[in-house]
Amino acid sequence: MTLDRASQLGYLTFALTLAADQMTKFAILEVADDRAWSVTVTGFFNLVLVFNKGVSFGLFGGAGLPYQHLILSGIAIVVGLVLLNWLRQDLGQRLSLAYALIAGGAIGNAIDRLRIGAVVDFLDLHYAGQHWPAFNVADSAIVIGVLLVIADALFGSGEKSKKDVDV
Repeated sequence: MTLDRASQLGYLTFALTLAADQMTKFAILEVADDRAWSVTVTGFFNLVLVFNKGVSFGLFGGAGLPYQHLILSGIAIVVGLVLLNWLRQDLGQRLSLAYALIAGGAIGNAIDRLRIGAVVDFLDLHYAGQHWPAFNVADSAIVIGVLLVIADALFGSGEKSKKDVDV
């Protein structure tokens, strides 16, 4: 089976997203040495080390459900694999990128949960004493991917589908 260009771009984006996520987390863990750690980079951005046992923004982090990290990892891996399977279809460039980013982010965070029992977050944006919850490359990829899916739903892919072409 030969993959179209958008699918190839999607798989490459997935691989790069996953690699960037894991490399940055590895670097932060090495520098921080698993201790409370924070470095001020600018007046609105810090590097920190946070272990998120929940989902987005730490939701359900304190629930203490048995096997929570395994359940969340399993869901993320299934979602990621489904999206990677969809990449084989002729989706167009925007959706291929979107699904690849979401899959890369989901599987990147799942690897953390399986490896250390929590997701490593390290990017901290703040303004006037108010901090956005810490996040990572995987979280950023998921958000960008979801925004691309929404853009595709609202504005279309800009590519004519095969069924729309008059024969």
